[in-house]
This record gives sequence, C-alpha cells and structure tokens, in this order.
Amino acid sequence: MQTLRTPDERFADLPDYPFAPHYAEISDQEGGTMRVHYLDEGPADAAPIVLLHGEPSWSYLYRKMIPALVTAGHRCVVPDVVGFGKSDKPTEQSDYTYARHVAWMSELLVEHLDLTDATFFGQDWGGLVGLRVVADHPDRFARVVVGNTGLPTGAGTPSDAFMAWQKFSQETPVFDVGFLIQSATTTELSEGEVAAYDAPFPDDTYKAGARIFPALVPTRADDPASDANRAAWDVFKQWEKPFVCCFSDSDPVTAGGDAPFLALVPGAQGQPHVTIEGAAHFFQEDAAPQLAQLLIDVIG
Repeated sequence: MQTLRTPDERFADLPDYPFAPHYAEISDQEGGTMRVHYLDEGPADAAPIVLLHGEPSWSYLYRKMIPALVTAGHRCVVPDVVGFGKSDKPTEQSDYTYARHVAWMSELLVEHLDLTDATFFGQDWGGLVGLRVVADHPDRFARVVVGNTGLPTGAGTPSDAFMAWQKFSQETPVFDVGFLIQSATTTELSEGEVAAYDAPFPDDTYKAGARIFPALVPTRADDPASDANRAAWDVFKQWEKPFVCCFSDSDPVTAGGDAPFLALVPGAQGQPHVTIEGAAHFFQEDAAPQLAQLLIDVIG
C-alpha cells in the first residue's frame, strides 16, 4: 500500500494545539505497516477517555475539550484516523474500507495501547468506527457517549441531507476541508483554525480518505459493512453499561440519529441524555465546555 505522510511543518504553531505527538506502527492490512498518530494527555494511570473524530476533521477537533478533561483528572487518548491528521494517508480511495478502519483503530487502541476501563466518545465517523471497536471488545469499555453519529446497517432511508453530502463529496472538483468544517459549525472559526483543519492535506493527493469516507456509509442492506454493523447492534442490544446520547439541535445530517440507541440499548435507559442547543454537526467547536462537563459527570 502506498501512503503519504504530511510534513511536520504543516502542523507548526497551530492555534490552541500544544499537545505532544505520539505514534504507533500498525498493519496496513496488506502486509506492510503505517504510522498512526494519537494524543495521550493527562495522568497515565487514570482510566482513559477515547475521543474519536470523524470526516474530514482530525484530533484538532478536540483541542477545546482536552484541557478541561485533564484538569478533572482524566486521561485523554485522541487518535487521528488513518488518512487524517498526522496519521499516514493511503493514496488510493480503494485502500479505504469500513472494515479496515475498524481493524486499524482496534490495533491502535487494543493491541498497541492496551486500553481498559475506557470511556468511548465518538462523533461522525468516530462513532461509526469506534462503536464497532467497542462492540468487538466490550470488556475494555466501561461506558459509551455518542453524538451526531450512528451505526447504520442500510435499513431505512438515509436523510436527504446525508445523500446530498455523499453526492457532493464524490463529485465536487474542490474538496475544501477547512471550508467544510466551518460550514458545519455555528461558531465562526479564525483563519488560523480553518488553516489547522486544512493542514493535514497539502494537496488533493492526500485527500483519498477524506473523499471516500462518505461513500463508505452503509445506505443499502447489502452494503459490505451491513452484516458487521448488524452484529455490532446485537452486542449493543445487550449492553447494560452506561450509554449516553448528546446530539446537537442544528445538524440536519444526523438529526434523529439518537432514536435507535435510545430505543434499543438497555444501558441508555435512565441516562442523562442531552440535546446540545445552538450547535451544528461539529459540536466540539460549538459546545466544548458542555461536552467536556457531560463526560466528567457521566464518568463521575
């Protein structure tokens, strides 16, 4: 597998991102290896919180939440999904599959970091990938918090907003990552923040993962990932540990996405679910203090 690695100078002096990089070598699933980046902040002996980003963001998305969580005594493990951030970027769209993303993240969190008693927090593709990791390794996770995400099996009809986004991602001649992040927040980002979201992608050759991700969301019952997601749902239908939803009120793409979790996951009963008001899809930009406090309260 051919990969690209974003030059370090692209990440110099990013606003509010003082965190030390950590790297792991994992299998590329084709006989080679690739380098994956993650943050590891807070006390090393504290139970970890895994904060997993989606499309087309990276660990920079959590820069406003990490300090509050660390101050409260928590360890934050914040990976960059393969193809994003400081992680290596396979060059062909066909290199990326839903199953491979799950395998890559499982190897990092379970085999390399050996996390236990973890709290999982996922948004967007962070949820789609991370929930599969949780379902495959339920004994390693003490609780789950999700927002603006899902675990689709291809059943039902995707929202018009999602289908429009999927179509746009495959057809637009210019895939402007910083602009896309800004357009899915209610907060006005600074020029430096927009540039930080663009930083992982010096040019279009680095964007194969970002381009293909929307097309990997299962929208048909016979999607290659549908059976595995149905199997994950079987795990969550028996999940008794805390499962908390925190969806925002201004995200047309994932509106209503909390309903299946609330209806089917036993551990979701009696939990402090919340609707994040005045927040769009990337609610980590719009409501970081509220989200961090929710995690602190849920962990207790």
